[in-house]
Parts: sequence; structure tokens; C-alpha cells
Amino acid sequence: MSNLKANDERFMRRALELAQQAWGQTHPNPMVGAVIVEAGAVVAEGWHAAAGQAHAEVAALNALGRKPAAGASIYVTLEPCSTCGRTGACTNALIDAGFARVVIGAKDPNPEHAGRGLEILREAGIEVVEGVLAEECADLNLIFNHWITQRSPFIAAKMAITLDGKFAAASGHSKWVTGEAARADVMRWRRYFPAIAVSANTVLKDNPSLSSRIGDDIWCPQRFVFDRTLKTFEAETLPQIYTDNFASQTTVLCTDAASDRLRSRAEDLNIRLWQLPEAKGHLDWLAFRKRCAEAGICGVYVEVGPRLATQVIEGGLADYLFVYQAPKLLSDASAPGIGSLRNSQSMEEVFALRDLRQANFEGDRLIRGFLSK
Repeated sequence: MSNLKANDERFMRRALELAQQAWGQTHPNPMVGAVIVEAGAVVAEGWHAAAGQAHAEVAALNALGRKPAAGASIYVTLEPCSTCGRTGACTNALIDAGFARVVIGAKDPNPEHAGRGLEILREAGIEVVEGVLAEECADLNLIFNHWITQRSPFIAAKMAITLDGKFAAASGHSKWVTGEAARADVMRWRRYFPAIAVSANTVLKDNPSLSSRIGDDIWCPQRFVFDRTLKTFEAETLPQIYTDNFASQTTVLCTDAASDRLRSRAEDLNIRLWQLPEAKGHLDWLAFRKRCAEAGICGVYVEVGPRLATQVIEGGLADYLFVYQAPKLLSDASAPGIGSLRNSQSMEEVFALRDLRQANFEGDRLIRGFLSK
């Protein structure tokens, strides 16, 4: 590897670290980091902190507080915007600043804009290098990339299983399939998504908080419960997500089959209800996607048990899977796992993941990728 390429990757890795300072805080915008380099040394850094605030390139220029020196470079994890939104076009800011070289990670995923920013910079006489750590830069913005191209929320399903694909013992005991390090990573991904969803069975069995707990910091996304008949409102002692400090961020998805008595109980607690149609014996996910899009919710992290996992995989309902796998075997056919009685006859019938990313957590393994058949 040449020294120039090695330096480009080193500075881009720093830009990626900066982008992650705003982990989960920029929706519906992407996370972006920028590094300004003069004579081989970093002189200023910036990142996009939240929608409506300065883009990473402008934040870095503001941190520099002066014109860049002759021959300066800027490293940006995402192609600079070329359209004037709330904060102006970043291509104009880079041209006005007088950069000699602009190094880009990922291209703008929006097909209406992709590559246009690079063309504008080149037309202005700036050297443009693209594709440096492109996969890592694109992976940073899974939600944004899907939202901007599909105009639909990015639905990701997360599961924790043993090597033989079991979620829990036959008794239902599941604490814990994976270890502490893997569970801490789940907390990190909960913070990445603007919303989290679970089934009514999970609420009744585990009484989860559905918040992200990192150290002493507690953050709560929008919370969804798939509960067709509102059975989670039957118990005298209600689940904590209906009564805690974040109860106003909870929405329950039901059908018109839910009783008026249980609807009234939910309404008395100021819990929102979204009534959805049914499809193939479960709530209609297309209707759910549409409601999320209308509400501006661009991504949902669905924590699935065996039944919901089977639905999302066999129905192609999720865009992406997070599979945490522990090096354990239950070796019990009666323990809950993935799969219906579809009686597959060939390995050509498998459901696969593409664009794989993997990580290890003290023996546990995360495999994540886009779901395809």
C-alpha cells in the first residue's frame, strides 16, 4: 500500500470516529465526519451533530476558524451535498474555502444526487478522491441509505440464539443466551435506531424496558408493541413500558378485534394505539411501514422471539438481520427456535444474508446483513 493511500485511510478512519459522535442523533439525516489536513497533519475536525445543525464539512471549517492553507485536504465520510437545504450546499463551502483536495468515503445514496457533488468539485478544479473505506462509510448510515432510496423505514430484526438456533430452554427460560458484552452491543444498536419494537409475548414474558442503558445514561427510543388483541392490558399489574417515565413514547399496534374495554384502558393511560389490518394471521407489516413513514420514523429495531423471527424471515418482512449467536447448544427439539412447517426440499430454498458484517464479543458472535431469499 502506498503512503498516500495509507494516509487517506488513516484520516478517513478518524472521520468515521468523528461521525459516530452523533450515533443515532441525526435522523433523518446521515451521520457524517470531516477532517481537515494541512501538510500531513490534522488541523481541524467536525461532524454533523443533528438535523438542522451544521454539516460535518462546515463544522470542521468553523473549528478551523480561518481559510485552509494552500494545498489543504478535507476528508469526508459521505459525498458533500450539492443542493441547498436548511444549511446550504457543502460543495459551495468547500470551493469557497479553497481546498486543493477532497477525499470522499461513500457516495450520496440518493440516485437524484449521487456523484453530482463530486462533479461540481472537479469542475471547480479540485482534486477529488472517492471510495476510501467506502464500505465502512456506507455501513455507518444503514437507516439513511434505505430511507433516502426507498422512502420507507428501515426494518431490522435482532435475535439472540444458540448454535443450534434456540432462543430459550423448553421452559421459556432465556436469561441469558448471550453474555454481557454482546448485550452491551445491543444497547448500542438500540440507540442507533429511532424506534424499537417487540411482540406482546415478549412484553408479557420479560417485562422489558426497551430503553438503551449505557453506564448511567438511559435513553429511550419510540417503542412499539405488536399486540393484535391488546392482551398486554389484561393483567392487573401493567408492563412497565405503559407506566414508566417514557410511557408517552409507547405505541401499541392492534386490530379492530381488540375489545373496547382494553382500548379504554390504554387510552386512560395515554398510550397511543395504531389500528392496523391483518395479513396472513399477523399484523400487516406493509401498513406498519406506511404509518411509520407518515410519522417520520425512518428505522425500527425489532427484537424478535422465535414466532416473530419466523414471520419476519419467511415473510421477508425485515430488511436486515442482527443475529447474535452464543457458543452453546441446548440440543433439545422442544426448545423454541426459528422455522414453521414449510417443509423445504432444497438448499436453494434458504434465506440468506448479504453484505455481511461480523463482530465477536467474548465468545459470542454477531452476524448482520441484508435479508434476501
